[in-house]
Amino acid sequence: MHDQTIKDYLISHVIPRVQMPAQYLGGEWNMVRKEPAAMRGRLCLAFPDAYSIGMSHHGFQVLYSLMNARDDWYCERVYAPWQDMEQALRDAGIPLCSLETFTPLAQFDVVGFSLQYELSYINILTMLDLGGIPIRSAQRTPRHPLILAGGPCAQNPEPLAPFVDVFVLGDGEVSLPEICDTWRELLDEATSAGGLCDGTAGCQQREQLLAGLVARLPYAYVPRFYEPEYRDGRLVALNRLRSDVPETIQPALVADLDAIPLPTRPIVPYVETVHDRIAIEIMRGCPWQCRFCQSTVIKRPLRVRSVATIIDAALESYRNTGFNEISLLSLSSSDYPHFEQLVTELKRVFKPLGVNISVPSLRVNEQLRTLAELIGNDRRAGLTLAPEVARDDMREQIRKKIKNEDLFEGCRAAFRQNYERVKLYFMCGLPGEREVDLDGILEMAETISRIGREERGRLAQVTASVSNFVPKAHTPYQWNAMQRREYFRWAHQYLRSRRQLRAVTVKCHDIETSLLEGVLSRGDRRMAEAIELAWQRGARMDSWREHFQPDRWWKALADAGIDFERVVHEPFAIGDRLPWDHVNVKYGRTFLEKEQARSIIQLESMADAC
Repeated sequence: MHDQTIKDYLISHVIPRVQMPAQYLGGEWNMVRKEPAAMRGRLCLAFPDAYSIGMSHHGFQVLYSLMNARDDWYCERVYAPWQDMEQALRDAGIPLCSLETFTPLAQFDVVGFSLQYELSYINILTMLDLGGIPIRSAQRTPRHPLILAGGPCAQNPEPLAPFVDVFVLGDGEVSLPEICDTWRELLDEATSAGGLCDGTAGCQQREQLLAGLVARLPYAYVPRFYEPEYRDGRLVALNRLRSDVPETIQPALVADLDAIPLPTRPIVPYVETVHDRIAIEIMRGCPWQCRFCQSTVIKRPLRVRSVATIIDAALESYRNTGFNEISLLSLSSSDYPHFEQLVTELKRVFKPLGVNISVPSLRVNEQLRTLAELIGNDRRAGLTLAPEVARDDMREQIRKKIKNEDLFEGCRAAFRQNYERVKLYFMCGLPGEREVDLDGILEMAETISRIGREERGRLAQVTASVSNFVPKAHTPYQWNAMQRREYFRWAHQYLRSRRQLRAVTVKCHDIETSLLEGVLSRGDRRMAEAIELAWQRGARMDSWREHFQPDRWWKALADAGIDFERVVHEPFAIGDRLPWDHVNVKYGRTFLEKEQARSIIQLESMADAC
């Protein structure tokens, strides 16, 4: 079916049958339009979650802008369809298409998935299948698109290994253009040498093309060239099947962040999304070394943009979008070395335009005491902080060096600046957690609420959002086990039962969701069978609570022969081979082992003190 014919049929017969049809129509403000026939290559960026989530992801806009700045590649987009749209497409016999040109996914040169959350893995299979692409890499020929995957979840690529051709590790601004060009070159060479093959010969030809890709790009991991070896139910080795592929994979690195252009014509959606605002990444990496934080490890080293670059990009983005809010993005924005100068300049430029400045990633430090006054508040905004834990000895354990005094005084200053509410992010289930740590969460939240009454005459609304700790790959806690559901149920009930102020709300993350996140993030390649089984049995959009059916997953894991208890609740020994050990990070495993050893010593001291 011709692309225009697909579009016309979708608009007349399919789109009217689904909810929020505008998310499937494209044509948004600042969407890039090119003539596909004039391009050397075509890339489709695929976000395996709903449009409202994917359109709010800054990295997706960065790569879209970067690739479309070139005159030889056309970069388009696709998002995971909701179940009503999936069924409507299947009923009509129409493949999943890009938003820009309504081209079926199978007709692209490259399809690149952004892996942001483990529970969205299931949507990748839906998108491949709907797009007319074989789900398993081994079944594809050179006529199928190259299936890439990158992002935080690529730090343990093994659960998705059979479905993805190439995992791209590190910074996408470096890797994506190079891998697209290299794949196009390899296809052109194969075409000139005799053409692209189909069937079994095509599968073999594709394998040789992938080998050529790995030979040129050190950050490209092709799982089919590695075979896992198991003993007593545990992974003991990842053996290379070819001598010309590396034992470990090096991440791509942007050395000069300031030299990477920010997207100044971001796409403006016609429907409500999670974040309707201008996003500016001011810094990449974090100067701190919190033991629970994967992003701190995988985004090293610390790199910053200049104030001038940020201001210029923000102003141009405002002119191209009309958004009335600018969000400063980083892991810890208040640690940006020129933070006060930046915020002062942003206020000078944007306050006359009625544009608000938001800083969603604030570190609790002395600067927090003056931050509310520096930023100002004309919109009755709320303050969001992530103390993670509430007691000093547990902070020492997780290596998050903050002081309650700074937090309380920062909230006091915020209330004086007309902030009305505070949201606090905590974790429960951390190694060594005690009842007093849970008590501290409530004490901190209620203290802040009372500070609000002291400053504003009434108790402030405070939300304590409590997530369930999941030990992640490439962190010092990667060897630790995850707490059982019984513990989390008890901890959640304990927190709710001890709350004394109605102005304080305790929100706890869903336990079954956290357990599934744990098993998917810690699993090896055998996890892929369970993912495919769950998908075949109807799992869709499982990152959305209304669609998540945990029993379907627990049965799929059991039917795939995966020992859920062992994966999630049994710690790794320090000498064990971990499923993600072939993925390199800055400072490497040696650093993580030292931090784990220090953590154990501190936990013993905490236990002795009780």
